[in-house]
Amino acid sequence: MEATLAATRLPPHDPRTPALSVVDMHTGGEPLRIVHAGCPEVAGPTLLAKRRYMRQHLDYVRRRLVFEPRGHRDMYGAVLVRSELPDAHLGVLFLHNEGYSSMCGHAVLALGRFALDFGLVPAPPQGVREAQVNIHCPCGLVAAFVACEGGRSCGPVRFHSVPAFVLAADLTVDVPGHGKVVMDIAYGGAFYAFVSAEKLGLDVCSAKTRDLVEAASTVTEAVKAQFKISHPESEDLGFLYGTILTDGKDAYSEEPTTNICVFADEQVDRSPTGSGVTARIALQYHKGLLQLNQTRAFKSSATGSVFTGRAVREATCGDFKAVIVEVAGQAHYTGTASLTVEDDDPLRDGFLLK
Repeated sequence: MEATLAATRLPPHDPRTPALSVVDMHTGGEPLRIVHAGCPEVAGPTLLAKRRYMRQHLDYVRRRLVFEPRGHRDMYGAVLVRSELPDAHLGVLFLHNEGYSSMCGHAVLALGRFALDFGLVPAPPQGVREAQVNIHCPCGLVAAFVACEGGRSCGPVRFHSVPAFVLAADLTVDVPGHGKVVMDIAYGGAFYAFVSAEKLGLDVCSAKTRDLVEAASTVTEAVKAQFKISHPESEDLGFLYGTILTDGKDAYSEEPTTNICVFADEQVDRSPTGSGVTARIALQYHKGLLQLNQTRAFKSSATGSVFTGRAVREATCGDFKAVIVEVAGQAHYTGTASLTVEDDDPLRDGFLLK
């Protein structure tokens, strides 16, 4: 009994500030901290309005979840909220070191498992080996399909994306230190610049992570300064999330193609990046390098973890020709925690070193 009480008792904390109950997971090495309880209500009639409200009024929650001393500059978070969409099982806001994303594929893969295991969706009938979880992301409704047995998740997860499209192909950007560089801008729930690391004098498979981060960040800032990013359906989605450096192997192959994603404030994705895979599949399909239902494997240069992706059907987004992309990967649980605050702590809302 004493051991049980010790395990559940919270340390001294400010009673006016509820503890944040979290479940930690990772997908291909990329962390996800899911707020299970304790977050104040996020107001707003739509998910995008909730995203704006949280940025304006509850940003301390993001900092306490993501920043040191409870997290680190590459931590990623998810706050579950109610969705206004009748078909959604849950809504989610994605949190990172700079703010709030519109889409996160590695998080969707993890949240599919979490939603089933924690009873946010009904367990499928006996004998059914896959459960569907409809997750309302800021970019739109995403359907996750969770392998399960006996009502519990037991393997990989796949999801079907929002319409993914190419905003600009073969765009020439003047990148400081590298001259004029040809790249692509594509959308997979978030916008990314895609460029072969070789064009920047780097090998994505062997270069130091610091060098890749600096090069990718330089590209991101150059694109932001020289090219206007806009989404045909929502101003909230019209921003460049980051840059993905690739090995340049865009033509179809059964061998994995390697990339690394640097997003937000030089945050490095440890996974192959689910929304990046989505956008890269759309880009390869747009260029005629990939057919519908051809599966490609994408490898993270950071951890070696692998996602797969394929374009499952054509779609549209505004006037853009688009595709719905299926991305698959494996998420794992890593623990639980109760994050508390003491009222006299000068670092209560966290900090980052750079």
